[in-house]
Amino acid sequence: MNYLNTFAFQLYPYIALAVFFIGSWVRFDRSMYTWRTGSSQMLSDKGMRIGSNLFHLGILAILGGHLVGLLTPHALYEDFITPPQKQLLAMVAGGAFGLVCLVGITILTVRRLTNPRVKATGTTGDTVILLLLFAQLLLGMYTIVASTHHMDGSVMMMLAEWAQHIVTFRGGAAEFVAPVAWVYKAHIFLGLTLFLVAPFTRLVHVWSIPVSYLWRPYQVVRRRQPALRYGPRA
Repeated sequence: MNYLNTFAFQLYPYIALAVFFIGSWVRFDRSMYTWRTGSSQMLSDKGMRIGSNLFHLGILAILGGHLVGLLTPHALYEDFITPPQKQLLAMVAGGAFGLVCLVGITILTVRRLTNPRVKATGTTGDTVILLLLFAQLLLGMYTIVASTHHMDGSVMMMLAEWAQHIVTFRGGAAEFVAPVAWVYKAHIFLGLTLFLVAPFTRLVHVWSIPVSYLWRPYQVVRRRQPALRYGPRA
């Protein structure tokens, strides 16, 4: 079991991240025209706008919360917020945005599986990715329930130590995950797996966040002028 834990939480993170970065670069270099979301909005707009907006709002907030919460060293915030307070904040904010994301992905999943036009033109990979994201979100929501059994912030601190050991290439990261409940381990492993498969799916578009839209000049659209008509000369 120790070997399995070491592989899953010490070695697998580097495998998944290496495939994510190198695979994304290779795909952009070799198959640039496949670098897209494959939007199906043209096929059917029903549920697409609200589902996509809710999903992206929730998932971006969740990812940002994970990055800040896991990768911020404890020494930087210990004078302002205690581990129990940080855990409570993470549970409330994560639960709120997780619920928003859950509503959005439920709409998108139902649409993908039941809309004939979307289903006929989609790929198996599209459906699998959507279901994996759905499963990952459910696991994340369940971690909030599990966290109510230890409100001292101890598990959150161990998970933060694991993440910080991974990004700083230190050994012993798997030891911080070994004692936590199965739901946290499953959530981490599935999250890493999503990074692993991202370069080969539509998830690759996470690299193409349209930040430039914030400062891009407005597009000026003018109405088409009617053609002038000339009558017969006198």
